[in-house]
Formats: sequence, structure tokens, C-alpha cells
Amino acid sequence: MDAASRTAGGGGPAVICSDMSMTYGELTAVASLSFEAYPGRILAILGPNGAGKTSTIEALEGYRRPSGGEVRVLGLDPAGDSRRLAPRIGVMLQEGGVYPSMTPQQVIRLFSGYYRRSCDPDRVLGEAGLTAAARTPYRRLSGGERQRLSLALALLPNPDVAFLDEPTAGVDPEGRLAIRGLLEELRESGACVILTTHELAEAERLADEVLILARGRCVMRGTLKEILAASPDGPVPARLRTSVRIDADELCRHLGEAPGWVVEEASCTYELRVAPSPDQLAAMTAYLAAENVAIEALDTGARNLEDAYLQVVRGERLEER
Repeated sequence: MDAASRTAGGGGPAVICSDMSMTYGELTAVASLSFEAYPGRILAILGPNGAGKTSTIEALEGYRRPSGGEVRVLGLDPAGDSRRLAPRIGVMLQEGGVYPSMTPQQVIRLFSGYYRRSCDPDRVLGEAGLTAAARTPYRRLSGGERQRLSLALALLPNPDVAFLDEPTAGVDPEGRLAIRGLLEELRESGACVILTTHELAEAERLADEVLILARGRCVMRGTLKEILAASPDGPVPARLRTSVRIDADELCRHLGEAPGWVVEEASCTYELRVAPSPDQLAAMTAYLAAENVAIEALDTGARNLEDAYLQVVRGERLEER
């Protein structure tokens, strides 16, 4: 992806969703949704089925007009300015729209002719891990290969904004590594990437920011660190068990924390009030090694995105009842 040709930057948001709503008859799919997404960052939109993810993405792509509020992508109205916007965005769908008899090589070369600043088709084919399947008809591709082809087509226009629907669904571990590499390269080039996924581990690895939807509205948004800190249970304490008793206050001083940050719960068992940072873990390990104290057990208390997501979504379902 060519950063030199990127024109979406400048520090401002590439995507703006302002008080957007989407209704279908009496059904409200999206209600008063507002957020921004920025160049050089990956935003993951998460939520259970029916949360409003698809309606939101379709409004941003220009396939549907919002029922209320407004959306802007690269300063343009996605529906009204679709001809100007289409060459500057990439769209990945779960199901392909590819002729069954066409090969990945043929499809990528065909689509490359549609864009003024297309990436090199053979390069995209290789980066997507499709070189070995380049001459295989689409109907004979595996599910993972089809997914990688859909991603390759979305990245072909060297987009300023890429909308990716479940980019790693059904992909084998090797293919996931290839896809992560492509998305990281796209981010580094300065593109804004918005992806939807049910695979929370992938979102945790890739996303700079997370937006969680439930019942058509935003229930949580922020960086992974902010999401974990703001989720209902908050940070989880860490626990340490050592081979012999240690001076808890001395360990606090060594870690740069006030006395009481490490508390002895029982003989040789200690609670750290907040999950330690990687630097603190390293310092604690070095300190104990210097004191000839073995670590018999260590629970860092680290929570992940799945923990926070499930808490939030389950809470929303309880409120709905």
C-alpha cells in the first residue's frame, strides 16, 4: 500500500458518524450512533447479531441512507457522493460476487483495471497468500482462500478507508497471519480501517480502538486499555505465591508503588491491588531472583477483550428483560 498517495490524512477523522439512526418500518436497527475513525488506525465494531453492525457499515459504504443524523467518509456523503468516494474506499464482503469459473489471478487483474491508483495485482495476489491458488477456479477455492481473495479485492484500490466484514472468518492459522500482516501494512500506510468481527481475539490483536454495539446503540468505546478499565468489574488484582515469605513493603518500594499495593493474604501468598504492567512484572521477577525466592504461582489478573465484551453484552440483555 502506497503511503505517498494517501490523501486521507491530516490528523482529522476519515469517518464521522453523527447521531445516526437507521430504521426499517417500526424496527430501529441503529439509534443515535456517533463516533469517529481516524487515518492510520483500525477500529473494530463489535456486537451480537442484530446489534446494528451491518446497518452501520452499509450506511458508511453508501449502500443505505441513514434515517436520521449524518455520516461522512473522507468529507463526502457516502450515498450522495458515491461516484467520487468509490475509488477511494475498499469494501470486503463475506460473500463474494465472483464468477465461479474465474481464477484469483483473473479476478484481481480484472478489478485492478477499475481503479486509477490500483496496487500491483501480482503483488496483492502474493501478499494475500494466493499465489499457489492463482489459477484455481473460484468454485474450487477453500473457504479461507475465498476470504483472502475478498480481502485482496478490498485492498486493491489502495484505499484511504477500508471496510472489512469478518476478515479472518473461516481462515486457517497461516492465512490469519497473512491477513494480519496485510491489515497492519494498510494501517501503517495511513489508511483508516473499520472492521466488524465476532472473533474477539482477532479484534484484540488488531484494533487500535473498539466500539461495542448492543440493541442499535453504542454501549462502550475506547482503546483496549480503556475498555478493560471501564468494564463493569474493572481491573482484576494479581496474585503471587512464593517459595518463602517476602517483605511486601520492600517489594512495593522496588516496584515504585506505595505500601499496601502488595498485601500478604496468607503465608507466602500475596495480592497485587492492580494487575502489574509488563515492566513491573519484569522488575518483580528480577527482584525475587536476586533474593533467591522462587515464584510458585502467578496470576497476573489480566483480563481480555472477550471478558469485557461478554460482561457488557450480558448486562444489556439483562436490562432488556
